[in-house]
Amino acid sequence: MPFDGIPFAALDFYDDLEADNSKSFWTAHKQIYDESVKAPLEALATELTPEFGTPKFFRPYRDVRFAKDKTPYKTHQGVYFGETHRYLHVSAAGLFVGGGYFEMASDQLDRFRRAVTDDVAGTELERRLALCLKGNLEIGGDQLSRLPHGYDKDHPRPELLRRKALTLRRELGFPDWLKTRRARTEIVKAWRAMTPAIEWLELQVGPTNQTLGRGR
Repeated sequence: MPFDGIPFAALDFYDDLEADNSKSFWTAHKQIYDESVKAPLEALATELTPEFGTPKFFRPYRDVRFAKDKTPYKTHQGVYFGETHRYLHVSAAGLFVGGGYFEMASDQLDRFRRAVTDDVAGTELERRLALCLKGNLEIGGDQLSRLPHGYDKDHPRPELLRRKALTLRRELGFPDWLKTRRARTEIVKAWRAMTPAIEWLELQVGPTNQTLGRGR
């Protein structure tokens, strides 16, 4: 089935789910989820796979075993393309796209910080992030409130050194084109604009052998 857009019924579904996050609501409206959320995102992911790799669809159910919030369902549907570090989700707020290293293990953080402090690699990252900002992207990712131990407070790139993750993101919202094939074009455009920073991360940081937990 070709991708023809994300219907606004998907946004309405999550808007209603936020108001009534219960098994009874989910059961009564699961057909809307299947037809307006799951089916179009699966069709979209199939078309994106040749350029961005194999997608992972996150389960719609929350793991509430150790959570204070016991609501059973996630209020968004996420899809992650791990080979190229791209992500998207649909929620009541519309379409969100992101990319980069959403979390880094200790060995990755060590390589990241060493690269940031390097005059050549650190300056190159700043240049690449500036290119991403010109593509209407925002820089995101968890960060420390202060510099990690052992780093000079007068370092020229303190904000980058405080990062525990480095991502690019854009809230695309719910423009009229969301329900058309143009949605695919806009996602690809945003993801390609993230490439300079993601390429730097792959070169300077790379993968880890440690276990990383993802719960989007």
